[in-house]
Amino acid sequence: MASTVVAVCSGLAVLVALHVVVNARLLRRLPMSESTAESAAESAAASAAASVAVLLPVRDEADRVGPCLRSLLALDGGPELLVLDDGSTDGTGDLVRSLGIRVIDGDPLPAGWLGKPHACHQLARATDADVLVFVDADVVLTTDAVTRAVAGLDGFDLLTPYPRIVATGLGQRLVQPLLQWSWLAFLPLRAMERSRRPSLAAAGGQFLVVRRSAYVSAGGHAAVRSAVLEDVELARAVKRSGGRIALADGSAVATCRMYDSWPQLVDGYTKSLWASFGSAAGAVGVVAMLVALFVVPVVGLLMSPIYASFGVLAGVLSRVVAARATGGRAWPDALGHPASVLLFGWLVARSFRRRHSVTWKGRRIT
Repeated sequence: MASTVVAVCSGLAVLVALHVVVNARLLRRLPMSESTAESAAESAAASAAASVAVLLPVRDEADRVGPCLRSLLALDGGPELLVLDDGSTDGTGDLVRSLGIRVIDGDPLPAGWLGKPHACHQLARATDADVLVFVDADVVLTTDAVTRAVAGLDGFDLLTPYPRIVATGLGQRLVQPLLQWSWLAFLPLRAMERSRRPSLAAAGGQFLVVRRSAYVSAGGHAAVRSAVLEDVELARAVKRSGGRIALADGSAVATCRMYDSWPQLVDGYTKSLWASFGSAAGAVGVVAMLVALFVVPVVGLLMSPIYASFGVLAGVLSRVVAARATGGRAWPDALGHPASVLLFGWLVARSFRRRHSVTWKGRRIT
């Protein structure tokens, strides 16, 4: 009986690995930048025809926003650049102004709104650009990142060029790669692009590009004002209004260091992981499935070594392929995939235990 369980779990792990391989080949890449001066001028003219605004919400980011701001000032094409200071108390607004960037002082947070959606809502209202590019303070862009991302929007209404996630320290290197791995493992990318089902959606607020027309039709951030995962909910709202969404590999043009330490990561995941699942039962089901597919084969090496080996290798292979497709570190990190799953399960449990009393940057979220 135990051998049968190991065999079934390992077989399913192999199927997941195959899906990662297929998705890695299907994952969209941003168009390459043109190298000649003439082509650069044409790109700049095209960007001007379809006006672009880069929108950055900040709250108490003085110690980490500098690299992001410098990269935004160096962007090709001269997009409009707006920063909203959402009640910072550490001098973030003054730092941004010292670089000659326009800063909007955010309005007080209304009842029923969370801070991030409200800040993005105000930024979108402050510009009439045709394309809105939302960026987080922990993201650093290459000079051609926005022009390439806007070009990649062709045929879609909302695009997430997923940045390369910078992870330091053992805990971060075990957990952070699961972000990209999870949607490569379980999200059918082409079906997501074609389907009108809002439930089949993914997005990342670190670097998100959306057409204003689709943003307005979807209700903008006002439609997701209380959402902890406002990026995913905005993508779903765009789908509901008839728009098309897509994910792309943005690792060549954007990096994101979400957390500086393990405690920061734990707090960040505690804030939002619970909102990734429809219910506690759904979370239990997902974690149980991950444990069955990627931890059970490790335990089963002693009782059914042949079948279990396939399962273990499938987990490692899936992580290697995901890392190479998204600019991550493949080795030796992929070998820790079973530990990654167990850590993820612990973070999910912690998030659900504390979901009714979550605060973030001095504000109550739930």
